[in-house]
Amino acid sequence: MTLAGTLAAAEAAAPVESLDVVARMLKEHLGAASVSFLITDFTGSSVVRMGAAGSVETDEPARRIMLRGTLYDDVIRTQRPSVEDTGEGALVRIVAPVTNRGDAIGLLELFLPVAPDAEVMREVGETAHALAYIVIANRSFTDVYQWGRRTVPLSLAAEIQHRLLPVSLACEAAQFAVAGALEPADHVGGDTFDYVVDRDTVQLSVTDAMGHDVDAALLATLLVGALRRARRAGADLAEQGRQADQAVREHGRHGFVTGQLLRISLIDGTTEFINAGHPWPLLMRDGQVREITPKIDAPFGFHAPHGYRVQSLDLRPGDRLVMLTDGMLERNAHSLDLSDRIVRTRALHPREAARTLIAAVLDANHGHLQDDATVMCLDWRGVGHSRRDADTGADLAGASAPSRTQRATPGR
Repeated sequence: MTLAGTLAAAEAAAPVESLDVVARMLKEHLGAASVSFLITDFTGSSVVRMGAAGSVETDEPARRIMLRGTLYDDVIRTQRPSVEDTGEGALVRIVAPVTNRGDAIGLLELFLPVAPDAEVMREVGETAHALAYIVIANRSFTDVYQWGRRTVPLSLAAEIQHRLLPVSLACEAAQFAVAGALEPADHVGGDTFDYVVDRDTVQLSVTDAMGHDVDAALLATLLVGALRRARRAGADLAEQGRQADQAVREHGRHGFVTGQLLRISLIDGTTEFINAGHPWPLLMRDGQVREITPKIDAPFGFHAPHGYRVQSLDLRPGDRLVMLTDGMLERNAHSLDLSDRIVRTRALHPREAARTLIAAVLDANHGHLQDDATVMCLDWRGVGHSRRDADTGADLAGASAPSRTQRATPGR
């Protein structure tokens, strides 16, 4: 059961049946009693077991399995496969992470009649890695994977908002790791986040459109579209800000959007930053968290004369930068010590740190937010790291992190 053979068999099947094909291959090759794929939902707080293509009922909300305190949670958080003996003479359970470049897509679970040896674990790991690419490739052709990630029906505004987010909510590279998390308010508030990795830069944005529901979602669509258009045309940060501002002023029906734009050179680490009326980001360095206080320019779409200053940020290897929206700070969330939470989650991958911060704000508001809460978490490792091993997460250019190699897992 080779990686090439797995991918070829999945591609030969219909998009909705590709996971079933891989499951059957594993059952036949390893003698597994059962094989299944569990996909993470939008919030990262639960997983949904994907059934066979013919049994998927897409007219009802997916039945979710809450992650907190479960084996599934441990595997996603640590990115290490788990082997569990379910009892004397019983089947052996294996759960492996299905992850691509830090984006935890889901889990592969199978039950074997005997304990796996190193070769079997290698094959399970390779298959889990292949599954990540199979899901990424096939979710462009079918709504089945979108259905699996929806544990509650989305409003029209929430549907629009989700489509504005990057397809992968996390990305791990040699020089950095970044992840975002968004929890919509009861009435969607227009938050978005975005990132892109170019040949020489990584660019991030966090934005918050005024208003609620569909009006806010449409304003956010206008802003994100303008930023992406300028960025993809090769515009520098100042021009991106100018075009975004112009688009909202001309088409935003007197609305405005606060936001932050960040651009980091992957060549020399130079960091540029624009703050358009947005809450200041937080920086953790050497275990201490402080608020970054750059100059603040007007929100995008503000009708008084204004411009956007491109400022420099002092970003050093080992820093964690947290960009957020005011939903993390308002009302009941003011009782939450975000700086303390950032310190307490410093050992977690940005993916898990962002989700933990969002969960804390949600808990502080008893599960009901008056405004969207959004976090983007960036770990900057520095330009001295030039290559990352896809299997282990180890940086090949500077083997200075043996603990990461020791945590090597398939598909991380």
